[in-house]
Amino acid sequence: MTEVIDEKLAAAIDPWLQHMTWRRDFAAWRERRLRQEHYQTERLAQARAVIGDLKGARLLDLGAGMGGFAVAAALAGAQVTACEYNPAYCQIIRLRAARYRLHLPIINAAGEKLPLPDAAFDLVVAWDVLEHVQDPVAVLGEIARVLRPGGHALITAINRRAWIDPHYHMRGINWLPRPLAETLIAMRGRTKQGAAFRDMQRLSSMHYFHFRELVQLCRQLGFTVTDLREQALLAGKLVSRRPLRQAIRVLLRRVGLELAAYRIQRSYYTGMFELDLRKEGA
Repeated sequence: MTEVIDEKLAAAIDPWLQHMTWRRDFAAWRERRLRQEHYQTERLAQARAVIGDLKGARLLDLGAGMGGFAVAAALAGAQVTACEYNPAYCQIIRLRAARYRLHLPIINAAGEKLPLPDAAFDLVVAWDVLEHVQDPVAVLGEIARVLRPGGHALITAINRRAWIDPHYHMRGINWLPRPLAETLIAMRGRTKQGAAFRDMQRLSSMHYFHFRELVQLCRQLGFTVTDLREQALLAGKLVSRRPLRQAIRVLLRRVGLELAAYRIQRSYYTGMFELDLRKEGA
């Protein structure tokens, strides 16, 4: 039975990966998509850091994608609802949950108008979502609505000045006018033309943010905002995998400039922001 599900899952996932065959690590990357629930250790740790034990926690995975985190969180004991706009992804989530005989509620809906009650969740996660929606302000507003007072949302957002674009893996394109950037993307053969995706995938149609702009927006919606990477830096847990960068960080720490250097990098280089949004009013 498991082998049959695995075959169906691979057949359902593969059409959504073909636009990325240019990746040097495509085979390993594809394998991670097929076994996505096995690669959620860091995300599960982030969730536990803000709400504690996941067992029994009411969790909404908004923009659940192929369901890796939703399934991993359900296996950890959370009461997970997966919400995904793409019907084909909803089927992928069902197949992934079926691997473990999980009865996982799956909603096919847009984040701008969630068919869910107020204050229904302890935690909402929305990773790699805001850049692809029609109205990110409306989505953040809906996240605030469905969270209980004192609940948390873990989100990511793309830096408008990202030096290496997280979607196209090209340097400097976010510092160029969008028409020129898209011409270069096409010249490198990295468009999503011919892929199964249909909307909100071109660079010019995606929503990228400046850090201060995003923080101000979240505060206006009633959130207290924490930059998770800055928090890790202050706790001494933000470690670079590259020895030279780590050595530079140690030197900056010794002269008292590590935090200032991080904030400059966050504004003008970092690819993605990772934020914890705590709903006020507890």
